Amino acid sequence: MRDHRVLVVLDEIHHCSGADSDDFFVGNSWGRTILDRIQGRASYTIALSGTPWRTDDTPIALARYTQPGGEMHCDYEYGLRRAVSDGVCREPKIVLTDNREIHLSSSEHGLQTYSSIRDTIKYGHISYPEFLFRDEVIDHTLSEASKKLSEIRQYIPNAGGLVIAATVAHAEHIATRLAWLGESSVVVSCRTPNAHQTIDNFRASRDRWIISVGMISEGTDIPRLQVCCHLSRIRTELHFRQALGRILRRQAGEPPHIGGWLYVLAEQNLTEFAHRIGEDLPEQTVVSFSPKQLKHNFDGLNGRTALTHNIDTSESDIKLDIGGTWDADKGIAPPSESTALTISNHYWNEILSLFEGQMV
Repeated sequence: MRDHRVLVVLDEIHHCSGADSDDFFVGNSWGRTILDRIQGRASYTIALSGTPWRTDDTPIALARYTQPGGEMHCDYEYGLRRAVSDGVCREPKIVLTDNREIHLSSSEHGLQTYSSIRDTIKYGHISYPEFLFRDEVIDHTLSEASKKLSEIRQYIPNAGGLVIAATVAHAEHIATRLAWLGESSVVVSCRTPNAHQTIDNFRASRDRWIISVGMISEGTDIPRLQVCCHLSRIRTELHFRQALGRILRRQAGEPPHIGGWLYVLAEQNLTEFAHRIGEDLPEQTVVSFSPKQLKHNFDGLNGRTALTHNIDTSESDIKLDIGGTWDADKGIAPPSESTALTISNHYWNEILSLFEGQMV
């Protein structure tokens, strides 16, 4: 760089944190290296990021921020609306799944009823992961997503679905629940032998589902993914947008009306992230569906065994004792105090249609 005019291109710059400071320890090692060896020495730099912020709120290396507001100043921005208009990305659809009748029963507090997942977590002294491991929640989410994937495959026969799981044990359990729907799937995690080969094989196949634990949330390009179930414990906006990005990369020759569908639970943070996507798409249309009787029939899923779910207004008769400590591999450890969680079949979806008009 001392002898030549050098253009330095940095991709995914949000991984590199650091800012000019007398304190050398501001920022991580990647960011400090960029500041020490590239900033002020390279003739030109291009730093790229699809998610230009950090979860820990530290400054991104080479970025400029307004004072005192601290907003990032970008020299060039290629937003989601333009990407959709240019045919680079699919139109996003975000489905927020909630439940209007959730019961908690404990010896200390008696029977309590909540009208949303958000209120249950806020006032019921249980955690978000305890919803993720419930079969009722898993089955409902997979049923909705599987039905949507079947609709899309009428237009794009090789369309695939991604489930982002919380743990390896969770992923294996989700694979079992998918099998009960007559669906085959492949599980990939950091423990999977030849994990990247497994992902490559799925990318080139016509298989319907891949279940991932920390392997496909960022950077992996599988354009045929068009449906995603976000069942991860991670609830940061960075991870949320990266998950959405897995299903927005359009394939060549794809019908323009086909959207990318993201299914998430209506937890407070995830709901806020979903609505915040609308900042990129100011003309969003929000369509809400009131509770009603629904029937999911999986006849015709490529000749698979059919499983019918009758979703009515009756209370689920499945209960789970929850509480105690959380185990990253096994899920929920035996509780110190028994609390019975009962989730009704009063499911309700809010679909954020971020563009006008109808689409699949």
